[in-house]
Amino acid sequence: MTRASPCLSVSARANTRCTSPRKGCDVARVRLHVFYAGRVQGVGFRYAAKQMAAGYEVTGTVGNLLDGRVELVAEGERAELEAFQEGIREAGLRRLIRDEQAHWSEASGEFRGFEIVR
Repeated sequence: MTRASPCLSVSARANTRCTSPRKGCDVARVRLHVFYAGRVQGVGFRYAAKQMAAGYEVTGTVGNLLDGRVELVAEGERAELEAFQEGIREAGLRRLIRDEQAHWSEASGEFRGFEIVR
């Protein structure tokens, strides 16, 4: 009987192929979409999030919304995104956040870096 390659395994969370170089195949990438409400505009929130992203293996965007919230969309391994999300809170931004709504979905692969959008 032939054994299946680990690279053909499919992640139940993201429905993407495993592609990790550490495992010899790809890691499942997912998307984290977060809406932050509170005193999050005009206080350097986007710049802090971009700077924080440089310390994690994530790609995506962060930008202000017309309703006063900040929208963050990031892609990467789930554990890395969870650490990034916690890093944002721990970077002194938690006191500015009144509400945080996070949604997980399949990664699109559309991002090549992490940018501030207007």
